[in-house]
Amino acid sequence: MAEKNGQKSKSVSIEDAAREVDVAITRLALLHLSFSKTLVDEFGKEKGKELIIKSVLEYGKRVGDRIKKGLPDLPKYGIYAYHDAERYYGCVLAKIFKEYDEEELGCLYCYVDAAKSMQVDPNSKFIHITCAACGDENCTFEKTATTAKERKSFQTMDKEWKLVDKRLAEGVKHQKTTRNRNKA
Repeated sequence: MAEKNGQKSKSVSIEDAAREVDVAITRLALLHLSFSKTLVDEFGKEKGKELIIKSVLEYGKRVGDRIKKGLPDLPKYGIYAYHDAERYYGCVLAKIFKEYDEEELGCLYCYVDAAKSMQVDPNSKFIHITCAACGDENCTFEKTATTAKERKSFQTMDKEWKLVDKRLAEGVKHQKTTRNRNKA
């Protein structure tokens, strides 16, 4: 609740709501990066990334279960700065992953989109055509049919499931950034 003239108001502006969602999403991004970095540090890059994707798959299944119950998926305001009919710009998660120079681990969070959609309907998947967290200018998505192999990988949570979203499996564009060179 916002305060107005010392009184608590029952409404806030859309701008204030979006800023507060931005704060929450920033914390989510930092949590994802912290868990991800710990897994990679403890288990090595390959096994760590496999565990991260498996965890995001489990997370997506939980989100999908909530969606099937009629509960909301994402907050209405604040995840993206803006979007048009096809593209989403200014993803808060992507911004934080880039700020911490952790796009390679950060973009693994985006597997949640395919996972939640497959939990709702195993016969289809919601995947990235472009992904801001992978270094693209924006996010674009496509809903497409799943294969029998993808559905089996989803159910067994095997490591091949990561191929369900080709853009994410491709990984981060331009791994060596000017920030990396400037840090040296």
